[in-house]
Amino acid sequence: MDQAATLKQWQQMKKTGTQGAITLERRIERCGYPRVISFTSGKGGVGKTNVVANLALAFSKCGKKVLLLDADLGLANIDVLLGLCPKYNIKHVFSGQRRLDEIIVRGPGGILILPAGSGVPDLVSLTDADKLFLLTEMEEFGDDIDLLLIDTPAGISDNVVYFNLAAQARVVILTPEPTSITDAYALIKVLFSRYQVKSFYILINWVKDDQEAQKVFKQLAAVVDRFLGSLSLNFLGFIPQDEAIPRAVRRQRAVLDLYPQAKSSRVFMGLAQSLLKEGYDDYVDGNIKFFWKHLFRT
Repeated sequence: MDQAATLKQWQQMKKTGTQGAITLERRIERCGYPRVISFTSGKGGVGKTNVVANLALAFSKCGKKVLLLDADLGLANIDVLLGLCPKYNIKHVFSGQRRLDEIIVRGPGGILILPAGSGVPDLVSLTDADKLFLLTEMEEFGDDIDLLLIDTPAGISDNVVYFNLAAQARVVILTPEPTSITDAYALIKVLFSRYQVKSFYILINWVKDDQEAQKVFKQLAAVVDRFLGSLSLNFLGFIPQDEAIPRAVRRQRAVLDLYPQAKSSRVFMGLAQSLLKEGYDDYVDGNIKFFWKHLFRT
């Protein structure tokens, strides 16, 4: 669909309250579309956006073409973190003022960034029509990128669930704080009990060493095993405490860009290489992942 037809359909769907149902062929090529990875957390303040920004740069350094979607649509962070000043953002796409490719900005290492709005309450809860419109707009990027990274909002809102279901792999980020562990469990519980998501990567941020990270992971795994049962929690790794990180944040730069030899920068490179080796969930199960694969297929 072209922009005018898509916008017309989207506006009509908003008026009629339709659920955005659409019939698509279920036969899909199993190659040629980008890998879609969501980065999510049960609570804010765990350093998720900083992790995503640095991993995006690490993937780029590994030779991958990366598109980073700031999915906290009403409270943008990525552009601020990287010192970018986008003229347009996602709200201009939903209003029909700009196409998606017109709002993209280029970040460090050539990564592409889809900036969200800031202080735009209408973007906090997307309707089904909004979601369909966004997916349709993203179709054109399928041939141009290797990885789509989604920086979801924190919590268990509809937007959080939606973007996590859109991903082939979900990375849950938490810290050693008890509230972070509790809220990470709550997020996993929602995705598992309501949407049958059974596989998660766990990344522990801001810990002293592997021993502390393993302790946090085991605490989470024990609760999940006790109350949820058959889930796959994969320990992805940890980000060490490194004063280079807050220094880079204050200068609005990625630590991997500003201090490439810092211990955290080396860890980000290792994590990116590990994720590239992983095999993701490639089957079609009828949920939103199917739409992403349809739109991104070659």
